[in-house]
Amino acid sequence: MNDYRFLLIQIRDADDPIREQEIACFATALDCPASSIGVFDLLNTELQSSHLINYDMVVIGGSGRYSVTSEAPWMYKALVSLQRLLDSGKPVFASCWGFQALARAAGGQVIHDLENAELGTHHVFLTDAGKQDPVFSQLPESFLAYMGHEDRVIELPPGTTLLATNSRVAQQAFRFDHRPVYCTQFHPELTLDSLHKRIEAYPEYCERIAKIPFDEFRRQCEPGPESESILRYFIKHVVG
Repeated sequence: MNDYRFLLIQIRDADDPIREQEIACFATALDCPASSIGVFDLLNTELQSSHLINYDMVVIGGSGRYSVTSEAPWMYKALVSLQRLLDSGKPVFASCWGFQALARAAGGQVIHDLENAELGTHHVFLTDAGKQDPVFSQLPESFLAYMGHEDRVIELPPGTTLLATNSRVAQQAFRFDHRPVYCTQFHPELTLDSLHKRIEAYPEYCERIAKIPFDEFRRQCEPGPESESILRYFIKHVVG
């Protein structure tokens, strides 16, 4: 285990059944005890530089019920906080909602697109830049990743590089060129078991996206062990 301190930025309601599971998932993926992860509530609090002082790295995951495409006041406050995070120089790894939110905060474009939603395990493919990247070059050219999203990034922000893609959603992973920040549309903090538990907690996802019963969905999912290593590669090559 490493001895870094991590800040998990959450975008979840107090009654969200995945709040605690998300902490445990990141603890496993980051190879640290859960006690090494502090939690920041982005829904109700504006992020300040003082919130980052005691942490070596920041992670952002999914959101449960909140869309990056929202025009509500909380989202605009969150975007200001995320721009402040980008300017801080802290190493950041963002997945799913975090991927989309950092893209929007930095000038990219995100849309709601149920037709191209992804749920379960799907193949992603490294771009040429991904094959040369210090983190993503540790992966095979094609690997399975855990997904659950209806929104997607259709335009990356300036000053970023696309690292992974697939035929349904072109923007699957990117890095900021001059900041220690990586983002994935998929969830490298999950395992097959934690993906199943997450979908069980949000049964409406299976109904709306997969359009099949949960038991059938479960049988279709495959393990994606390569994606489960990404956060450790990030710590080694970016944080360390």
